Amino acid sequence: EANDGDSAFLLMQKNPPDLIISDWNMVPVTGLDLLRKVRADAKLKHIPFIMVTAESKTENVIVAKQAGVSNYIVKPFNADTLRAKIASVFPAMV
Repeated sequence: EANDGDSAFLLMQKNPPDLIISDWNMVPVTGLDLLRKVRADAKLKHIPFIMVTAESKTENVIVAKQAGVSNYIVKPFNADTLRAKIASVFPAMV
């Protein structure tokens, strides 16, 4: 767990996680910026990345997909939605 995108990226470089769940709306580094940094890092680029946001704009989903997001969750959501999105990036675990 990290308080912002910069801290998260530093933590990931030291100890790569199995899954990244990030909010889009963070400062000073947005979730989209974090996604791009993760996808550009050879050590981290393979990690599934789920973006969470309150905005359901089609253009945001497209930009996130182009940046390499594994899945996308629009707030509000429930535990079943989260479980389904996680299962979609780890299909062998279902």
